[in-house]
Amino acid sequence: MDGHIDAVSCMAKNPNHLKGIFSGSMDGDIRLWDLANRRTVCQFPGHQGAVRGLTVSTDGRVLVSCGTDSTVRLWNVPIPSLMESSDNEAKPLAVYVWKNAFWAVDHQWDGDLFATAGAQVDIWNHNRSQPVNSFEWGKDTAISVRFNPGEPNILATSASDRSITIYDLRLSSPARKIIMRANEDCNCYSYDARKLDEARCVHKDHVSAVMDIDYSPTGREFVTGSYDRTVRIFQYNGGHSREIYHTKRMQRVFCVKFSSDASYVISGSDDTNLRLWKAKASEQLGVLLPRERKNHEYLEAVKNRYKHLPEVKRIVRHRHLPKAIYKAASLRRIMTEAERKKDERRRAHSAPGSMPREPLRKRRILKEVE
Repeated sequence: MDGHIDAVSCMAKNPNHLKGIFSGSMDGDIRLWDLANRRTVCQFPGHQGAVRGLTVSTDGRVLVSCGTDSTVRLWNVPIPSLMESSDNEAKPLAVYVWKNAFWAVDHQWDGDLFATAGAQVDIWNHNRSQPVNSFEWGKDTAISVRFNPGEPNILATSASDRSITIYDLRLSSPARKIIMRANEDCNCYSYDARKLDEARCVHKDHVSAVMDIDYSPTGREFVTGSYDRTVRIFQYNGGHSREIYHTKRMQRVFCVKFSSDASYVISGSDDTNLRLWKAKASEQLGVLLPRERKNHEYLEAVKNRYKHLPEVKRIVRHRHLPKAIYKAASLRRIMTEAERKKDERRRAHSAPGSMPREPLRKRRILKEVE
């Protein structure tokens, strides 16, 4: 879906409308798209710099945008009946000017508050032009923020000093923080928020920095977009991706989203386009006859029954990769293997017990601060 004239930097889903998605670009343009017809329905002009964050309120009526022009703007979301007409221009409900540039925004799942990330983490109310609360831990810029869907008062941020911080709105100061050793090491790490001293799972496969991540509404898998120009889908507990998407023309992927019914994945990239992918690449679209559905279920059951056999496993896992990514992945494997051999030799020539083995899940964490 083309229409933007600069790189797509962020996206947001409308919780009330299945086929509507918002996108913001580096030139300050915000658009509402109709996914079914693949066209722009409404534009939201106003930002003077790059739009860095978009989020929609829980009731689906208010769109919040923020950007490098140090403003937060609130917009009225067009009602679904207006989505049939095209090229409407919306006026902002409110414009809040602040001291610093913003890098991300997220809305509370149950309530009127939203959080912005920048030089500090600010908590805003829809009806207040000043933040109702501000959190700061260290001097580094927070580059992403997310509210917990289950606990409306808990949010997490990641910062440019490789730290992940958890905040509780009921407390006056941040709750916990972990600093990681690795920055842009191409992996994704899943943590249990109650036990941050080790990652629950390390998801490998990308060959460049992961730019964005979004969980499926089912919570069983997530999609990632990377600087290596690919989109991958991982199981929540899987070490390797189950699916990879790439095209010749797609450049670095800056934002990804699962659709609200978990059937599609939307990606926004540096080449100014939004792309719509199937969440299950081989799934047949359209209405299935009962016999067809039974046939699909039978074939899935057969694959599941024999998935442990090496021949079946190889066919199921095999994906065609672009040459650049294939070479980069093999180079990473060589480097990892060399690092492992070096570690083994060092251990063999050291006093027994002086170099304890540490799993990758713990090795990447520098320290945890309470």
